[in-house]
Amino acid sequence: LVTMESIDLSDPSITTSAANSNNHNNNVEVSIDQVHIETPEERYERLLRRAKSEDLNEVSGIGCLYQSGVDRLGRPVVIFCGKWFPAQNIDLEKALLYLILLLDPIVKGDYVIAYFHTLTSSNNYPSLQWLKEVYSILPYKYKKNLKAFYIVHPTFWTKMMTWWFTTFMAPAIKTKVHSLPGVEHLYAAITKDQLEIPAYITEYDMATNGLHYFQPVTQTSSPAS
Repeated sequence: LVTMESIDLSDPSITTSAANSNNHNNNVEVSIDQVHIETPEERYERLLRRAKSEDLNEVSGIGCLYQSGVDRLGRPVVIFCGKWFPAQNIDLEKALLYLILLLDPIVKGDYVIAYFHTLTSSNNYPSLQWLKEVYSILPYKYKKNLKAFYIVHPTFWTKMMTWWFTTFMAPAIKTKVHSLPGVEHLYAAITKDQLEIPAYITEYDMATNGLHYFQPVTQTSSPAS
């Protein structure tokens, strides 16, 4: 049995041990204080640096995401072809990096996106979790400078996803989303010569809607300025 009376507090080994213990605790506290938590801005900049340095040919070669001219107001048009996005067998991290690489210089000003849902299947649908992650990573300029998001050949899936996303994740862009039943409806905002899209989209559109089914009214102002 050890009692306080039996401990010699003048013993230097005890003093040294206690001091070492205090130093260890202090070191732990310093280490915790020095841990740096990455901010959203720093995370984006890190991903942008990776996007500029890594080989992204695996994604860029698919051709599902690219810029195609400008709309009637001179804003860059970004095209996304859902059918060509192999969501189930592609490196989604590289897909995100390519998205950042392509869009970062574009989103510094106003821009629009045309998403073609034509002939897509469940194999082309990314998970909701991935979409939420992408949205959280992209900085405010992506949302602020997006002036229109056109969904061409929508289905029940796109309508449900649009409702959920604009209700719970991004209500600020709700008025910017426009579902269009055919390609010719886009001509009100984007002239035909500025719209470079794959042949399968126009072929499907003609088979479904016929020829010259819509006479566009020229857009003279932004619908979501």
